[in-house]
Amino acid sequence: MSATASTPTRYLPRFDRVERVVHWCNATLFLTLVFTGASLYVSQLSTLVGHRHTVKTIHVYAGLLLPIPLLFGILIPGGRQLRRDLSRINRWTDDDRRWWSRRTRASAQLGKFNPGQKLNAVFVGAAIVLMLTTGSIMRWFEPFPDNIRTGATWVHDWTFIALVVVIVGHIMFALGDVDSLRSIFFGSVRESWARRERPRWWAEMISESAESRSAGGDVETGGDERIGEATVGTGEMPVGD
Repeated sequence: MSATASTPTRYLPRFDRVERVVHWCNATLFLTLVFTGASLYVSQLSTLVGHRHTVKTIHVYAGLLLPIPLLFGILIPGGRQLRRDLSRINRWTDDDRRWWSRRTRASAQLGKFNPGQKLNAVFVGAAIVLMLTTGSIMRWFEPFPDNIRTGATWVHDWTFIALVVVIVGHIMFALGDVDSLRSIFFGSVRESWARRERPRWWAEMISESAESRSAGGDVETGGDERIGEATVGTGEMPVGD
């Protein structure tokens, strides 16, 4: 038997089932909107697809359904972690600000989401509202004057283009981080990744785990030392509270 036994890989739960279902429902709807929207505006695609009326109907109803998965996930009792993660997105720390600079990025002690992910979530949330509002005006245009219709069409088109760019960027970044990508499929990440890439969140998870064991009468010795190694920063600042 080898003198040095291999240490088993430990995982931390990152996204629960509700969050993963909401994410993939939204991803499916977004991709449907991108494909049908492109088919309506790009003549070459429109010719290939055909059935313009059917494509337009799918586009409209996919847009109307877009907010439903998120609202459902927030409102159901099982959406506790989703609600908690949304509050994380609404909070910015001094470390988040350090992350933007290459000089100080290495010293930033990040939480569960990096600043790019937070901005992406904020933009997508705002885009959903804009697309739903302007799309509704374009679909049911009769009560609105010409200037409102024209403005709605302009905002809808440019928001659509911005969304395509953001979605492509989101997919590329996700493909570049296998551990993070794995968590949206299976719900967990390697503890070594969390400790290296998200030390603030790692410390939070270790602390909660230690408190849970303590409440159950099974306190892990050395837990405080492990948490201390994360060197978690301070200065959390709520935004929009």
